[in-house]
Amino acid sequence: MSGSDLLISYSDEQAMLHETATNLLAKRCTFEALRQWMETPEGYSQELWRETAELGWLGIAIPEAYGGYGLGAPELVSVMEPMGRYLYPSPFLASTLGAQLLLWAGTEDQKRSWLPDIAKGQILITVALMEADGSWEPHHVKDRAIPLGDGYELTGTKHFVLDGQNTDLLIAAFDLQGELSLFLLEPHEVSKLKKDPENLIDLSRRSCRICFDGLKVPGSALMTRDALHPLRKLHRLAWVLLSAEMAGGAEGVFQLTLDYLKVRTQFGRPIGGFQALKHPIVNIMIAIENARALVYHSATVFDGPEKEAETAARMAKAHTSDTYAYAVNRAIQFHGAIGYTWECNAHLFFRRAQWAQYAFGDAIHHRRHLAELLLD
Repeated sequence: MSGSDLLISYSDEQAMLHETATNLLAKRCTFEALRQWMETPEGYSQELWRETAELGWLGIAIPEAYGGYGLGAPELVSVMEPMGRYLYPSPFLASTLGAQLLLWAGTEDQKRSWLPDIAKGQILITVALMEADGSWEPHHVKDRAIPLGDGYELTGTKHFVLDGQNTDLLIAAFDLQGELSLFLLEPHEVSKLKKDPENLIDLSRRSCRICFDGLKVPGSALMTRDALHPLRKLHRLAWVLLSAEMAGGAEGVFQLTLDYLKVRTQFGRPIGGFQALKHPIVNIMIAIENARALVYHSATVFDGPEKEAETAARMAKAHTSDTYAYAVNRAIQFHGAIGYTWECNAHLFFRRAQWAQYAFGDAIHHRRHLAELLLD
């Protein structure tokens, strides 16, 4: 193992972002507020969203030339972890993925037209990639773009489009005459799409199914006809960000459970004093520390050699998926019968974990790829 295999950087900017996000969300993103936001059509607080935009979170990884701060994956991870810790519901993940894909694959006109407003939180963007077969592989695209005059006609349906109901801009992948291509749909085109809301187990997320059949777009909507590399990089970023969110979520449910074990009494003593409960809690704590190390390592090497970056990101996604699942399962069990009810806040972490561990590939999927990466 080389020294770079264990490389983890943590800058002053990361520490500042992490502290700011933790302080803000601990105060504003309470369980009571979260339950209220889940009942709204958009699923999040627009006021808090504007506040995070004013803090510059939406422009963290957008270059200064386009109105952002020119930072990268390590800084994104530093705010994603507290978001997971406090179950912050927002289009941040969708918007960040969309903005980065626009940055990596868009034309100069497209980037200058939209990235500054995305960085300010004035425009929402998301990506539409998954199709009916449910494949997590970026090159498995069957929906087609057909040349039509000076433009294209888009056919097919995308599933699980994160925050698709709320978005202004949409980047979607299509097969264009045998080439994996990306198209950017602007607000007037997005408004014509048929969107069917999808019910997710995590009620703090919004997702929809989008049908493109018959939609005609101009030639300027084409971003690139060589989309495999930017899509692979996008998936890698999604693994890193989701891993950070899950590590934060595991920490959140761990603390919730630990507090409960200190106050719930049985046989005249706090149940946290029983060995059968102590050991799993310690196991969770150790797993969380391992998860955070993998997350920050994957963010540190994100822009390094592709094989090293992919290996680190897949390891982080696989481990944090297992860690979060174990933490929420123990939390439900340790709360007893109330843990299975909607009123128990551990239930909210359980639902988030169920969604996050399968988004962009579950642990088994990533370990299959890791076998190829590590054993070739």
